[in-house]
Amino acid sequence: MTALTWAIRLIIFAFLIVFSVQNTETATLRLLPGQDWQAPLVIVLLLFFVSGAVLGALSLVGVIFRQRREISRLKRGANRASQVANADIPPVV
Repeated sequence: MTALTWAIRLIIFAFLIVFSVQNTETATLRLLPGQDWQAPLVIVLLLFFVSGAVLGALSLVGVIFRQRREISRLKRGANRASQVANADIPPVV
């Protein structure tokens, strides 16, 4: 199974290398009036892909923290309930 995983990774890596070699033309981005940025097309695509992934991950931060707070609250409630349940059981002698 690991050989198959590495083979798939190698194929994807080779595809990305071929893609980057074939897209070395200069792309011009006009950010603000009078400001032009020129870079190879593959760099521009990589930059936008990475920035999209970072923004997507940052959009999940609030949800993750909210879920962590709820999980810890539920664990505290479960611990309290188990302590109450254990206190009600008389000891076996």
